[in-house]
Amino acid sequence: MARPFENVQLCQISDNGDVSNFSDVKYRVEVKKNDHNSVVTLSSDGQVAYEFNVTPTNESCRAGKVSFMLNLSNATILMKFESENDLSRFHTLVKNLPCSNGVSKLNGALEDQSANVFDSRTEESSAVQYFQFYGYLSQQQNMMQDYIRTSTYQKAMLSNLSDFNGKVVIDVGAGSGILSFFALQSGARKVYAIEASSIAEHCEHLVKSNNFAGRVVVIPGKAEEISVPEMADILISEPMGYMLFNERMLETYLHAKKFLKPGGKMFPTQGDLYVAPFTDECLFQEQFSKAHFWYQTSFYGVDLSSLREAAITEYFRQPIVDTFDYQILLAPPVKHETDFLKCAETDLHSINIPLSFVCTQSATIHGLAFWFDVAFIGSKATVWLSTAPTEALTHWYQVRCLLRTPVFAKEGEQLSGYVKLEANNKQSYDVDILVKNSSTNVESSNRLDLKNPLFRYTGQPPQPPPGTQSQSPTEAFWNNMSAQQANGVVTTQGITSGVACMNVNTVMGAGSPQYGDYGLQYPGTAPNGVVSPQMTAIPPQPSVFYQSASQSQH
Repeated sequence: MARPFENVQLCQISDNGDVSNFSDVKYRVEVKKNDHNSVVTLSSDGQVAYEFNVTPTNESCRAGKVSFMLNLSNATILMKFESENDLSRFHTLVKNLPCSNGVSKLNGALEDQSANVFDSRTEESSAVQYFQFYGYLSQQQNMMQDYIRTSTYQKAMLSNLSDFNGKVVIDVGAGSGILSFFALQSGARKVYAIEASSIAEHCEHLVKSNNFAGRVVVIPGKAEEISVPEMADILISEPMGYMLFNERMLETYLHAKKFLKPGGKMFPTQGDLYVAPFTDECLFQEQFSKAHFWYQTSFYGVDLSSLREAAITEYFRQPIVDTFDYQILLAPPVKHETDFLKCAETDLHSINIPLSFVCTQSATIHGLAFWFDVAFIGSKATVWLSTAPTEALTHWYQVRCLLRTPVFAKEGEQLSGYVKLEANNKQSYDVDILVKNSSTNVESSNRLDLKNPLFRYTGQPPQPPPGTQSQSPTEAFWNNMSAQQANGVVTTQGITSGVACMNVNTVMGAGSPQYGDYGLQYPGTAPNGVVSPQMTAIPPQPSVFYQSASQSQH
């Protein structure tokens, strides 16, 4: 049963439209939803005063900001709720009731519900786990404490006040509501915060405790199912997953364009996925050697060796989520651009990215590296949020997909291939990659499961690849140390306390890898979510790129 509504007043509307005064009695309203109807119970002082069924044949509509009119079989009633948030929640509970022919009745209009967009593309167990996970405050904290992410969103909105001032905003997948509050800071007249997980209750609590009731309206439910009272001037959301597309939240964001006025804006506006070949012998051997366990011919007297090939296949199907030194990249990246204003949901069901590279150095290619940038293109400024390996680390990290067999290439040789992402009902993608050396005709491929990544981030700064030193590191270090001592900059004690002298970004504590795309702890948080001492004094600063709208986007 849904959370009850308190202090609801009731009045009756006669057959000729006369409205009686609202009763002085304030009722507790409970809604129990069945397959084909909702049972609404009104009680006072613990005693049931009224009970009625709401079915698809009952006409209903909003009346003002806090009232709801309902035409029953023997009467028409007007229910006055305590807040606009309560009205929206009640409206959501009773509106989408399926008829026997798969059609629902919403505000007197029939709407096809035979195939809900979200439900038709999502396995039920995946959806339950997904929304349950995002319902935890600890996971909202994990994302909010990604200061690069959060600060860039705020900067993008505050840099484009004219796009928000006096406007109606819809926050798709609002979570804690932090983006909704940024919209208010930017001058929004009204924000509708859509959230399908149980965190919606906490979001509503924050709205009330910050005195934003009436300006932020929390609408519990999926964007594919709910309705909103008015069209939006701008949509805001944080729908990006690993490799940009994981979790398929971007499709929900695109679906919400049905609430957007013609000419309206979307923040973010576009997403660019970057792909580049990389070399990393250590990573390749690390994955390969994991399968050695299954090569044992007498594990407690059992021969495991028949499963070794299956184990290798499974380990290599795991995308690697971590960060790396940009010097392992063997060519400038290929970019796949997605314009959220122009793109349709179905465009994300199958994504094909042709690859063409010219090697900048001779090396063994072990796989493809992925990261993304998103742009907030406003009327005044364009702001970029980047997850590139050359930028400050975010909770998205970067992703690497290994080839089953490495491919050798020399400097100047042409590489071709493709990346294909096929959406699945686990809110993720099956990823097919292929790399071919056009000079030798040697190629290699692999199929990976983006739903099952390996979280490899250790908290240590990524090391440059072997062989990049052009002078003796030992000589360089001690010569630099001698020069600093001569200038009185450091003492020999600084050698033993080197960590304390390092930049804060190099000493962030390791995250606590948990579940899926939405479970990896942001670096700088301890496993229990407490900010680590290194993060307390100097939080990492966001790397924000912005320019006037008249300039190019990059």
